[in-house]
Amino acid sequence: MMKSISIKTVLFAAIASIAISCNKENSLGTDQSTVSQSDVASVQAIALVASSTTSGDSIYVVNVCDRNSHKDSIAFSSLPASVATYLTANYSGFTALKAYEIKDSSGTVTGYVAIIQFNGNPVGLKFDASGNFVKVLEQREGHDLKGKGWHHGGCFEDRGGSKHDTILLSALPAAVTSYFAANYAQDTLIRAFKNKDGSIVVVSTNNGVFATLFNSAGSFISRAELPVKHGKPNSIDISAVPSAAQSYLTTTYPNYVFKSAFKIGGNGTVQGYAVLIDANSTKYAVVFDATGAFVKAVTIR
Repeated sequence: MMKSISIKTVLFAAIASIAISCNKENSLGTDQSTVSQSDVASVQAIALVASSTTSGDSIYVVNVCDRNSHKDSIAFSSLPASVATYLTANYSGFTALKAYEIKDSSGTVTGYVAIIQFNGNPVGLKFDASGNFVKVLEQREGHDLKGKGWHHGGCFEDRGGSKHDTILLSALPAAVTSYFAANYAQDTLIRAFKNKDGSIVVVSTNNGVFATLFNSAGSFISRAELPVKHGKPNSIDISAVPSAAQSYLTTTYPNYVFKSAFKIGGNGTVQGYAVLIDANSTKYAVVFDATGAFVKAVTIR
């Protein structure tokens, strides 16, 4: 269910309302004065947060619509019911921030944008005119609106591939290994990742594939079962994932960061694939069938 909006969230939403029309230029305010209005307009951006925790720069969602379209702010409750259903199912406990209608040059509604807060991070999502999910909008810091979309030392520096967050299983904190021993002793640990905030995701198998989340102190937060068919998961590189699945990831999660992938199968038969990615500081497990066709996505954090 959707959380009630706190004063802090209202302030957050007020910041989010400082936005640029997809084909018009507006004032961004003094805290964003170093960001060119033309840069904002060139990638059809919406300002999300006044500054990031790492660089003091502004954060935006980009490519919310094409140059021949424009957006109109609407009440979150005015979004199609299917959007609310999708958000509740995939971002449990989210907080609503802003919503927009996307209209073409004739004024016809062609889609919607919903901006929410989930696990302390902003998330922008695009939907079609019927309220069907289209993609997770890419986020960028203000100075990275043009170009590759990240810089060393910034919020999204892991897009450059130089920041490895994989943890050796032997290096997991004692609190984490003790938790598994006490609660999931039959799990086989496969991979572990450390997030920017110090939290840890551990991927394991036990008649299924699971992602278990711990905070920076090693205390348990949550556990999610990945929606894959039962079978033996074999770790693979993204290059071994079917091209159809790779295309889906690129289109649906622009500028995502690959974390890990598994081929699920048994008796010489491939049943499907599961790919763990990071999109704008939120992690997802995306599942595909044996041909690479999309099956389901699970939001891990």
